[in-house]
Amino acid sequence: MCLGVPGKIVEIYEKNGLKMAKVDFDGILREACLDYVPEAKLGDYCIIHVGFAISLLSEEDARETLDLLRQIGQIEEEFGPGFERAAS
Repeated sequence: MCLGVPGKIVEIYEKNGLKMAKVDFDGILREACLDYVPEAKLGDYCIIHVGFAISLLSEEDARETLDLLRQIGQIEEEFGPGFERAAS
Protein backbone atom coordinates (compact mmCIF):
# COMPACT_ATOMS: atom_id res chain seq x y z
CA MET A 1 0.00 0.00 0.00
CA CYS A 2 1.32 3.45 -0.83
CA LEU A 3 0.46 6.10 1.74
CA GLY A 4 0.67 9.85 1.99
CA VAL A 5 2.98 10.26 4.99
CA PRO A 6 3.43 13.50 6.96
CA GLY A 7 6.90 14.94 7.45
CA LYS A 8 8.68 18.15 8.42
CA ILE A 9 10.58 20.19 5.84
CA VAL A 10 14.14 20.57 7.14
CA GLU A 11 15.89 21.83 4.01
CA ILE A 12 14.71 23.49 0.78
CA TYR A 13 16.74 23.68 -2.43
CA GLU A 14 16.43 23.63 -6.21
CA LYS A 15 17.29 20.57 -8.27
CA ASN A 16 16.93 20.43 -12.06
CA GLY A 17 14.62 23.45 -11.97
CA LEU A 18 12.31 21.94 -9.32
CA LYS A 19 11.69 23.15 -5.78
CA MET A 20 12.89 20.26 -3.62
CA ALA A 21 13.15 19.50 0.09
CA LYS A 22 14.71 17.15 2.54
CA VAL A 23 11.80 15.96 4.69
CA ASP A 24 12.07 14.44 8.16
CA PHE A 25 9.53 11.68 8.85
CA ASP A 26 10.13 11.36 12.58
CA GLY A 27 13.81 10.56 12.06
CA ILE A 28 13.67 9.17 8.54
CA LEU A 29 15.00 11.62 5.93
CA ARG A 30 13.81 11.57 2.33
CA GLU A 31 13.88 13.92 -0.64
CA ALA A 32 10.58 15.27 -1.98
CA CYS A 33 9.42 17.68 -4.66
CA LEU A 34 7.61 20.81 -3.39
CA ASP A 35 6.31 22.07 -6.74
CA TYR A 36 2.69 21.15 -5.86
CA VAL A 37 2.89 23.24 -2.66
CA PRO A 38 4.91 26.31 -3.70
CA GLU A 39 3.91 28.11 -0.48
CA ALA A 40 5.78 25.52 1.64
CA LYS A 41 8.59 26.86 3.78
CA LEU A 42 11.27 25.54 6.11
CA GLY A 43 9.70 24.00 9.22
CA ASP A 44 6.30 23.33 7.61
CA TYR A 45 4.70 19.89 7.80
CA CYS A 46 3.47 18.33 4.58
CA ILE A 47 1.96 15.12 3.26
CA ILE A 48 4.33 13.30 0.92
CA HIS A 49 2.99 10.82 -1.62
CA VAL A 50 5.34 9.04 -4.06
CA GLY A 51 8.01 11.72 -3.60
CA PHE A 52 5.75 14.77 -3.97
CA ALA A 53 4.44 17.08 -1.27
CA ILE A 54 0.70 17.23 -1.97
CA SER A 55 -0.57 19.34 0.95
CA LEU A 56 0.47 21.15 4.11
CA LEU A 57 -0.82 20.36 7.60
CA SER A 58 -0.28 21.38 11.22
CA GLU A 59 2.43 19.85 13.41
CA GLU A 60 -0.28 18.42 15.68
CA ASP A 61 -2.03 16.68 12.77
CA ALA A 62 1.30 15.38 11.44
CA ARG A 63 2.32 13.88 14.80
CA GLU A 64 -1.11 12.32 15.32
CA THR A 65 -0.99 10.72 11.87
CA LEU A 66 2.55 9.41 12.39
CA ASP A 67 1.50 7.91 15.73
CA LEU A 68 -1.44 6.15 14.10
CA LEU A 69 0.72 4.83 11.24
CA ARG A 70 3.26 3.57 13.78
CA GLN A 71 0.51 1.80 15.74
CA ILE A 72 -0.67 -0.10 12.68
CA GLY A 73 2.88 -0.86 11.53
CA GLN A 74 2.72 1.13 8.30
CA ILE A 75 5.85 3.27 8.95
CA GLU A 76 8.17 0.27 8.66
CA GLU A 77 6.26 -1.07 5.65
CA GLU A 78 6.39 2.30 3.89
CA PHE A 79 10.09 3.04 4.48
CA GLY A 80 11.54 -0.43 4.87
CA PRO A 81 15.16 -1.25 5.69
CA GLY A 82 18.07 0.94 4.68
CA PHE A 83 16.50 4.34 5.28
CA GLU A 84 18.64 7.33 6.26
CA ARG A 85 18.12 8.35 9.90
CA ALA A 86 18.30 11.96 11.00
CA ALA A 87 21.02 12.83 13.50
CA SER A 88 19.60 13.06 17.02
